[in-house]
Amino acid sequence: MNFYEAFIEMWTQQFMLRGIIVTGVAAAVCAVLSCWLVLIGWSLLGDALSHAILPGIVVSYLLGTPFAIGALVAALLVVGLIGAVRGRGRVKEDTAIGVVFTTMFASGLVLISLFPSHIDLHHILFGDMLGITRADMWQVLILSPLALVLLLYKKRDLVLYAFDKTHAHAIGISTSWLATLLLVALSLTVVVAMQAVGAILIVALVITPGATARLLTNRFNAMLWIAPLLSVSCVVLGAYISYWFDTASGATVVLLEGVLFLIVWLVDLLRQQRLQRYHGAQSAAPGSDPEPQQVAS
Repeated sequence: MNFYEAFIEMWTQQFMLRGIIVTGVAAAVCAVLSCWLVLIGWSLLGDALSHAILPGIVVSYLLGTPFAIGALVAALLVVGLIGAVRGRGRVKEDTAIGVVFTTMFASGLVLISLFPSHIDLHHILFGDMLGITRADMWQVLILSPLALVLLLYKKRDLVLYAFDKTHAHAIGISTSWLATLLLVALSLTVVVAMQAVGAILIVALVITPGATARLLTNRFNAMLWIAPLLSVSCVVLGAYISYWFDTASGATVVLLEGVLFLIVWLVDLLRQQRLQRYHGAQSAAPGSDPEPQQVAS
């Protein structure tokens, strides 16, 4: 088998096509949202939602409804609970997130033990990119545009909210409503990504692409293009590695995302050190004036 045949063989398999399409769409949506999450500092919230949807999945199985419905209801419930707890009393946001998501995740495990079923816990937690059904594909293709519409509908206000909440509130923008909008979009993306990478690895898709893009550019609009492009590229490459080397598909994609972030971070670190040495040498030179720094608009 030559290189060309090895390259196209994967694309002739229907299960591979479904897996790449669904995971690619999910990764792109998660990457767009991750740009906001990285700037706002909501990494822990993405992790919380990815764990807290477990009881919703179990209840959906018991009722005979699609897993996506139960997962979405559970995610929205978690968003409401976190908002209620952190908005009252002396409980901080990170404390509210930790209490709510661990309680929800534990309740899901208890439900599984109380109602023995054929639910594959490994599939729920770690996903199965290559085992995605046609029904899963349609669920992702329906929910993904909804999440993107929510983000793009108030894009300008959401960008201002991410960079300066105080200014957004001062000019009359409801920051609490924008926070709710982002949380609902996060709930949708968590449900979308669950089909491919599982509840445990979702947090990587909603954090790593935005963090990588942030190291590559200072412009938010550029981040919105770079993050999904990098994430989808990792999906395709991860699918090839999983297909030919029989590795866990979702974990392979997440591993590639992490390796890419590490490479970009190291390159950025070396670049910053080189710039510091250059400016230090310029400042030490007699009669030299420091060059003015340019700020990206």
